[in-house]
Amino acid sequence: MEEKVLEMLAGICEDEIVKENREVGLFETGLIDSLAFAELLIGIEDNFGVSLAPSEIDRNDIDTPQKIIDLIKERM
Repeated sequence: MEEKVLEMLAGICEDEIVKENREVGLFETGLIDSLAFAELLIGIEDNFGVSLAPSEIDRNDIDTPQKIIDLIKERM
């Protein structure tokens, strides 16, 4: 599951660094913008069956690849 999340993230961010550094700041480094954030939430739902509404998620809760993995694990 973790590799699948990292593959999805690499595609959305268009950068392999998310696979190499699970603590990289996605928003602060510009790897994810508003459009990519929406794409991320859709990808999480499509790939893992975890529905996350933008209004219920604070960006700080999913600002690193590891936090995204942890959130998906928690919600599955």
